Amino acid sequence: MVKLPIYLDNHATTRVDPRVVEAMLPFFTENYGNAGSRNHVFGWKAAEAVDQAREQVASLIGASAKDIVFTSGATESNNLALKGVAGMYRQRGNHFITAKTEHKAILDPCKRLERDGFQVTYLDVDGYGQVTADHVAAALTERTLLVSIMAANNEIGVLQPIRDIGKLCKKRGVLFHTDAAQAVGKIPIDVEEMGIDLLSLSGHKIYGPKGVGALYVRRRNPTVRLDPQMDGGGQERGLRSGTLAVSNIVGFGKACELCQNEMAFEADRLRELRERLRIGIMSRLDQVYVNGHPTERLPGNLNLSFAFVEGEALMMGIKNVAVSSGSACTSANLEPSYVLKALGVSDELARSSIRFGLGRFNTAEEVDYVVEEVAKAVTHLRGMSPLYEMAQQTPTQTSLTR
Repeated sequence: MVKLPIYLDNHATTRVDPRVVEAMLPFFTENYGNAGSRNHVFGWKAAEAVDQAREQVASLIGASAKDIVFTSGATESNNLALKGVAGMYRQRGNHFITAKTEHKAILDPCKRLERDGFQVTYLDVDGYGQVTADHVAAALTERTLLVSIMAANNEIGVLQPIRDIGKLCKKRGVLFHTDAAQAVGKIPIDVEEMGIDLLSLSGHKIYGPKGVGALYVRRRNPTVRLDPQMDGGGQERGLRSGTLAVSNIVGFGKACELCQNEMAFEADRLRELRERLRIGIMSRLDQVYVNGHPTERLPGNLNLSFAFVEGEALMMGIKNVAVSSGSACTSANLEPSYVLKALGVSDELARSSIRFGLGRFNTAEEVDYVVEEVAKAVTHLRGMSPLYEMAQQTPTQTSLTR
């Protein structure tokens, strides 16, 4: 029997894996020392735990532990990467490149940089939501300091050609950053192979705790230097001062270890569940559209637009299923998703979109339940829509288009 409610919003956040909780618990009540306390056993144990977690995080992305800087999450990591490069290398250039479909945690820091006198190029994407290395190459100038392209989109799950962009940036001597919060732990990421100089990741997207993340900062070939955004005790190589959240860091490390060990199996399982969900819904309903690339996407992501249905009304109609009508950070905004609009999706279809985020703890039985609930709710809502009735009679004249 399916237990309600069902959680299918795993791009917004994930349930903490019980194995992660188990690893964290001793650091609340037993090994509660400050990792910066170097003169007693409590501090030594905390520091050892942080070192182990640093190794676990680094291993997941093919990095050295010395390259990992712990932060409060990917938003802070993104800000440190972009603003840190801007502050450190301002004498060399003033130009940044990103994409129009990036998370607000990239777009808003870019707006801040523009207010501070920097120039930012926002690349268009194709109908699948992807950019190409050629797009990036065409935008590069002699004053370009950094390219920031996300590894996987938080709304439509589309994967970007990170390896190709990384190779281009290496060839042109430009730093390359990727917001990999949605990608790490779900698809293979190797900073060396992909030519990544800076990479942001977050614990709560991979079944770890909220409030902890990391920034990978390349130390060799080239050595990346950043202007710190927070001053204080000089923790984390002086790049991120503040007492380390040892329990969270331990949980983050454990989550990374579990992802590394189980990623291949988990990706296959989630891909099967995603296709079960997609086929189930599209076999029962007409005029349903997949947003993003059909295959080059995160295994657990499915973003669908249901013509002649408001996304908000549909979510109310499936109240026992937790889904999203867009990014969790913009869910209070009733404007059509800027990500979908960048793909060329009409306002009507953008407002009818639902993001299904499958995760580690979802089952086939839950997917089947969701298929039935969605089909029932969409059929009910369309039954009250005169536009849908007209479209059934004269589809060539009144149907919505992408």
